[in-house]
Amino acid sequence: MDGILSISAIVALLLAAGGAIALLGGRQGVSLRWLLVAAGLVLLNDALLTRVYRLVPDLIPGDWNWQGKLAALVATLALAALPVFGWRASGLTLRQSGLKAPLIVAGLYGLLFVGLALAFPNEPASAETIAFQLTMPSLEEEAFYRGVLLLALDRAFTGRARFLGVDWGWGAVLSCGLFGLAHAFGVSHGKVSFDVPTMALTAGPSFIAVWIRLRTGSVLLPMAMHSVGNAASLFL
Repeated sequence: MDGILSISAIVALLLAAGGAIALLGGRQGVSLRWLLVAAGLVLLNDALLTRVYRLVPDLIPGDWNWQGKLAALVATLALAALPVFGWRASGLTLRQSGLKAPLIVAGLYGLLFVGLALAFPNEPASAETIAFQLTMPSLEEEAFYRGVLLLALDRAFTGRARFLGVDWGWGAVLSCGLFGLAHAFGVSHGKVSFDVPTMALTAGPSFIAVWIRLRTGSVLLPMAMHSVGNAASLFL
């Protein structure tokens, strides 16, 4: 029940934000249909990640949520394969454009996390933890948040502003906000929790990932950055 309340609140915030943007900016440039599609994507992703709120048995042994992540990733890939989304439009492509600046930014991002790992070493990690952190969060979350969800939200809000060489829309802002809320917001035993540092440390860097995704047209480099950020401390 707590999981359902949590995702319901997040979707309600998304719809409320969409309504506020529509009111402030007028009806032009806002697609209710695509906003509802985005809300449906968030609900589907959360249901799969939680094994339909633990109604589905966990068939993959281990300490990490392999089954939920794999199910969510497969669903994202299936959606991207549909003509209404499309692999390339969703950023699920190996084709890259304008790589010079994104590679520099990604390199600096990686060095930051290597430095943090050296400054704050962790206890040795298990092989399963290393394998999971190198793959599942980056593959599933980037394909979803910087892939199909960003595409749906960009179609919901068509207004754009040029900044740092890319065209930003409300979709980029909302996708970063939703990514942060997925990590920082929750309901437990009927009590709402919101961790501000977690929100800042997830939503903030996701703007870098969105910029790279928009600049290169692909989620490949954001995936690599995500893996480095998650796993650097496990090796150093």
